[in-house]
Amino acid sequence: MRRAVFCGAMAIGLSASGTGIAQEAAGASSSSGKVVIAITNLRNTKGVIRACMTTNPNIFPRCREDPASHRTVVDAGENVTLTFDGVEPGRYSVALLHDENDNGKADRAFLGMMPKEGFGFSQDAPVRMGPPSFEDAAFDFAGGEAQLSIRMRYML
Repeated sequence: MRRAVFCGAMAIGLSASGTGIAQEAAGASSSSGKVVIAITNLRNTKGVIRACMTTNPNIFPRCREDPASHRTVVDAGENVTLTFDGVEPGRYSVALLHDENDNGKADRAFLGMMPKEGFGFSQDAPVRMGPPSFEDAAFDFAGGEAQLSIRMRYML
């Protein structure tokens, strides 16, 4: 059932996920590190990329529902890289939205069933009739620095 609400989940999950300021955990321990994400396959340089990273499989990809999630917004461009600092070791999944008109939500077409803007997930997790599961997008972070690459996808 969760897969059938893909567009709504992405709109809810990333619409309020950032205001241009990364939300990072306060008082990070010495085992914390950073996750650096290179974003590929952007179709244009309009708007922003909204990103969230969570350890909570019950709310993925709706990261705004997780106060412990890492969230940020960066300008779209030809070569986009974003960094989450203060990341504790754990199992994480990342969701991205290319908010081309920077209106804070995932715009949809065809009676609200199909995303008009780009999206991407860690592990390039497969998208079928809805967003991937947390496990399909999950990666293990042991601390230090992790380098990821996420390919943006567009349906329209």
